[in-house]
Amino acid sequence: MAADPAAAFRSGDALFAFDPELTLLSWNRAAEELTGVTADEAIGRKCFEVLGGHDDCGNLVCHPGCSTARLAREGWPVSCQGLVIDGPSGPVRVHVSTVAVEDRADRVFLHVLVPHQERSSPGPTVLTTRQREVLQLLAEGLPAKVIAARLGIAQVTVRNHIRAILIALGAHSQLEALANARRLRLIE
Repeated sequence: MAADPAAAFRSGDALFAFDPELTLLSWNRAAEELTGVTADEAIGRKCFEVLGGHDDCGNLVCHPGCSTARLAREGWPVSCQGLVIDGPSGPVRVHVSTVAVEDRADRVFLHVLVPHQERSSPGPTVLTTRQREVLQLLAEGLPAKVIAARLGIAQVTVRNHIRAILIALGAHSQLEALANARRLRLIE
């Protein structure tokens, strides 16, 4: 592995590398700007000491027994998660992705931090008649294959409708789309 493990990875987002003991090995410029902590101040320290992240309720997430780091060390894939960290002007909500990198015997872990962007309030949601039908069947708990059979259309067409619904409702998942649709009174 290179002297600076994250040097092989380019990112405009905040990126830092740490070893299995949670010691910071690198800290990019975007991480400096996001946190107000310089690379010189961060490298060599424990990641949880530098980030001090917590959840939206104020519960400490970054600590010596960090479950995200433990799962990554054990070889499990770790999903992106929300975190609140201290920034130069106060608390900053971020999305954190964790990537495990192995190069022969070296194991390094990367965190990529992306500031959370508040979505603007959507305007009127316009769905086609077919998209509304698909949305209603999703709300009934039916999978794409069953929806396709019921509507007499191809499964790939159902998936295209679902993708369009997600975009129209500003959602990242079907569950979030259904919640947004209920909030907007598009479904019962």
